[in-house]
Amino acid sequence: MTALWTYLHANWAQIREWSLTTVWLASVPVAAGLLLALPCGWLAHRHRWARLPFVSAMGVVYTVPSIVMFLVLPELLGTRILAPVNVVIALTLYTFALLVRTVADGLDSIPATTLETAAAMGQTRWQRLLRVQLPLAVPVIGAGVRVAAVSNVSLVSVASVIGTSQLGQLFVTGNNVSSLTPIVLGLILFIGIALAFDLIVVGLTRLLTPWNRSVVR
Repeated sequence: MTALWTYLHANWAQIREWSLTTVWLASVPVAAGLLLALPCGWLAHRHRWARLPFVSAMGVVYTVPSIVMFLVLPELLGTRILAPVNVVIALTLYTFALLVRTVADGLDSIPATTLETAAAMGQTRWQRLLRVQLPLAVPVIGAGVRVAAVSNVSLVSVASVIGTSQLGQLFVTGNNVSSLTPIVLGLILFIGIALAFDLIVVGLTRLLTPWNRSVVR
């Protein structure tokens, strides 16, 4: 433990910068992927004929190894291989691929009787979507976002293999100098960030579903 504190104190400025970059690289794709997945998930829910090919295609995207994605994207986008934008786009694609099905499943989970009641009250299709379906689908969507957020934190570390500057560099440094101290410190920081992301998503889910706060998730 003393070695960890000593290393952290000696390299605090660099580790703080890497930590902020890691949070940014992991969080932006979650927000962007969710924004893309909401309309696409709705389409998959609304048009059953498109659901299987759409969801299957997203499944294929999600199975592409992250290191391959990080190496291929610069060639496709014409960006530098070390550019953080490659990581953001790659993780956005993974988040999008994961959440499309989650959004569709969440909308599917709404009982038909609930929608019929809303229609009987004079609500239009879009009003039902915004006021009934999406709010009631929040717990299912939130569960998917939790998985995506924690997965993104883990995947960010892989980008250290190609030299992207973030906390994963602690693993590279530990390996280069044959020391466990930076590796253990990096592991602790990644776990801490993942837990923080998970708690934030849980908190937002509970905030958006006040009728469901008594249920432990």
